[in-house]
Amino acid sequence: MKLDKTDLRILDELQRNGALSNVELARRVHLSSSPCLARVKALEAAGVIDRYVAIASAAALGLGLTVFISISLRSQNKDSLGEFERRIIEHDEVMECYLMTGDSDYLIRVAVADIGALEKFILEQLTPIPGIDKIRSSFALKQVRYKTALPLPPA
Repeated sequence: MKLDKTDLRILDELQRNGALSNVELARRVHLSSSPCLARVKALEAAGVIDRYVAIASAAALGLGLTVFISISLRSQNKDSLGEFERRIIEHDEVMECYLMTGDSDYLIRVAVADIGALEKFILEQLTPIPGIDKIRSSFALKQVRYKTALPLPPA
């Protein structure tokens, strides 16, 4: 889908606040309601808009510890990678999981309440996954930037 300036303005506004009413969105992007809604529906149908979410506060939910965990597997064959991926997505603490190049095979971001919850996650949920060779954790001391809005291309 080729995005024009109006589509990009719509995306910009919705990335900032996905709960905007169509009337308010239309006002902000200088369209009437009906054409604005048609554009939003087209962006959704094309997969440009993936989904709408509410972003909860980790601190408000008592999840005060963010940990990045590098994981190396004993084998990097398709079956080993697939098994790890199937197992890791079962855990709600895992916020993100990436297959990596470099020193480790996967990088996961975990949100937990405290060091005790991290210990429990590692010992009871992570280490039982077959094929794990090394686990290395890094604690986030401070969140300097967190955003969900993707950079948009120039129109």
